[in-house]
Amino acid sequence: MSRQLNIARLLADLPLFQQLHASEIIHLAAETREVRLDKGQILFQKGDLLDGFYVVVQGQIKLAFSSVQGQEKVVSIIGPKGSFGEAVMFMEKPCPVFTQALEDSHLLYIAKQGIFAAIDNDSAFARRMLAGLSMRLHGLIRDVEDYSLHSSIQRVIGFLLQLADRPAKGYAVFELPASKQIIASRLNLTPETFSRILHSLSQSGLITVKSKRITVPDIARLSRFDLTPLPCVKNAQGPPLSDGRTPLE
Repeated sequence: MSRQLNIARLLADLPLFQQLHASEIIHLAAETREVRLDKGQILFQKGDLLDGFYVVVQGQIKLAFSSVQGQEKVVSIIGPKGSFGEAVMFMEKPCPVFTQALEDSHLLYIAKQGIFAAIDNDSAFARRMLAGLSMRLHGLIRDVEDYSLHSSIQRVIGFLLQLADRPAKGYAVFELPASKQIIASRLNLTPETFSRILHSLSQSGLITVKSKRITVPDIARLSRFDLTPLPCVKNAQGPPLSDGRTPLE
């Protein structure tokens, strides 16, 4: 039997709540409950109403929706210390996405009563909440820009550089945070295109791929790489265009 976790301590360690007073953390903890999900388990469905929001303590959560054709589009992958559901909580509107655990996950569900009380008592907390929502909005705008203006290879390289986090040592080794199919959906690519781009980058010596483990031997070289599509990368859904791009790039 696992030991009971100290919810107040968990909340106090999260960036969003680090500036709250101890008494405010205690009140917030009283409106918080733990949620544990098995890999593959659905947390809530599109159309559900939320009376609070979630923070990931451990694990990974996928936010996605299904198209009318039945294809899944991944909107975001939320890892430890990330949060989701705030906007829906404030708007009191049905959720536009469903959420699913990509691995065994431990979450905190924070009821809106506790959040509203913290906002009333601490204007700095309200500003942090607004900042978090604004960052999420800017992220969505960047996604639209990426899909509209950047080629498929540009999107993949940008994603890998984010995971590499530009370490001072000049190289990086990291694990892909989800399956290639889920990442491809997140980048608005077909799984086949994503795999082909990884293969082409590997052939060019920019990365090495072993299952989900990616090694970038030279971060600076990957950053400087001429981000025009490689000749051997073809989209399965159409031939290359005259400028080398494929119809979905």
